Amino acid sequence: MKKFKILLNFIKDVSVETPDAETLIFVRDNIAKYVLNIDITSKPLKNKMVEINTKLNFGDKQNNDKQSVFEIIYASVVRIDESVKDKKVLEKIILCDVQKEIYPKLEEIFTKLINDAGFPGLKFEKKVDFEKLYNERLN
Repeated sequence: MKKFKILLNFIKDVSVETPDAETLIFVRDNIAKYVLNIDITSKPLKNKMVEINTKLNFGDKQNNDKQSVFEIIYASVVRIDESVKDKKVLEKIILCDVQKEIYPKLEEIFTKLINDAGFPGLKFEKKVDFEKLYNERLN
């Protein structure tokens, strides 16, 4: 049985920055080197609800002078089942279970945004394994 219910999702913040055409051309040639980072934070709300912020950042780890910035914060308001008392169970819901449910839509939004920002055809080849990330975090 699912121990949570997603009440709503929304884009909380979005940022796409490409300063000029020269940068766009440079980034198009180098976007294969860009790395996707995921950061998940949460804050408790009233009535067994939690706001979960999933931040995706797609950026240049080379620190080139010419670079584009792509970032989105996607918020989910989730009601946690009364039966959840254990902090570990709650953590897994936030970092893993909710993510598995929202991520396909979030990735679709983010990919479309990057494509529309002048980088057509970009896809994230690697699928994110939240189960694996969660387990690695524990070790």
